[in-house]
Amino acid sequence: MELKYLVMTVDAGVATVLINRPDKRNALSPEVLTEIAGTFEELSSREDVRVVVFTGGEKYFSAGFDLEFIRTVDRNKNEEFIALFRRAYHAVKFCAVPVIAAVGGAAIAGGFDLTQMCDLRYASTRARFSQREVMLSLLPILDPLWRIIGLTNAMDWALTARIVDAEEAHRVGFVIKIFPEGALVKEVGAIAAEMAKCDRACLAETKRMTLDILTMTLEQSMQHHGVLFRSYVGCDDNRKRVDAMLETIRSDRKK
Repeated sequence: MELKYLVMTVDAGVATVLINRPDKRNALSPEVLTEIAGTFEELSSREDVRVVVFTGGEKYFSAGFDLEFIRTVDRNKNEEFIALFRRAYHAVKFCAVPVIAAVGGAAIAGGFDLTQMCDLRYASTRARFSQREVMLSLLPILDPLWRIIGLTNAMDWALTARIVDAEEAHRVGFVIKIFPEGALVKEVGAIAAEMAKCDRACLAETKRMTLDILTMTLEQSMQHHGVLFRSYVGCDDNRKRVDAMLETIRSDRKK
């Protein structure tokens, strides 16, 4: 699809998707949400893509829903907009391959929700997070947030609508690592590049498994893993990678 508000590049198995609406701090208008939905639906089926980096750049991630548009929405005629943002969220969350958020600045309300939909999150020191919905008489999304940071922390963020800095987000487990301002996109790109060296099917299956086990008992999840493990151990790609690792080990021993 033709993109106006997103910039997408693909290199060595890594797709980088940049929200590019800087004059509005990457606010999520219907047009932006439509592009996000279509782009991630496409990436989910691209065999040349193993990992996706989702970012707004080094200055901000997204200021959330476009308020100029929101103020025009009629409560009795809001079905189309609700279906659209749900489609965009779903496309990110259930993209077949891992999605990494690189948050370089403010991720507010709907922008914060998009970071929840990503599988992994990294931030710069200038990143800020906030669920501002209650301040606007809107309901915040608590799932998957509570699964990431726990129910009490999720309720705190949702009910207070306060600004959360990168340090706190890291402390409660929402963010994996914090990078210096200006270095985020490069560092996350390097992480994604390493991940993309792995087999696409195995990456996709691992992601799908982590979603599936959320509704399983421990016994069920262990059985599920056993079935999936059998389909990979001894396969051609497994043997090639084991042989390569053994060769590396042997070479290191000779040094």
